[in-house]
Amino acid sequence: MNGDLHGLVEECIDRLDRGALEADHLRELLAQIPRADNLVQDLLYLQCSTTSVTSQVLGVQFISGGQVQPEPDSVADFPYQSVLEAMRDGWRVVQFPNMALLLDEERTYGLGCEFILERRSNSNPQGGGTGC
Repeated sequence: MNGDLHGLVEECIDRLDRGALEADHLRELLAQIPRADNLVQDLLYLQCSTTSVTSQVLGVQFISGGQVQPEPDSVADFPYQSVLEAMRDGWRVVQFPNMALLLDEERTYGLGCEFILERRSNSNPQGGGTGC
């Protein structure tokens, strides 16, 4: 999408330089820009072995288009093996592990090394929400 949009902008600039830019060209460009009201937040919860973004993912929960997705059956089926892999695929970290949960080795207070990531996707079932 961004590559297509970039090309359309370049084409409009070229047409403008030649004096051939018309309203229809700008309308075509405008139609390619994602509208914020069509975007929804997807969330990805990754439970990891340590607080490092390169640590092994041990558990995953994915929410796409407002729907909780089925959990993968095994670690091999996880969409990402580390937080860094998810970041490279466009996910943004919105919460790092809460270090207070790791302070007492004698007791477990929660999920420990859980990262929460988000991205925006198209709410149109045909046009977006590509999944993990």
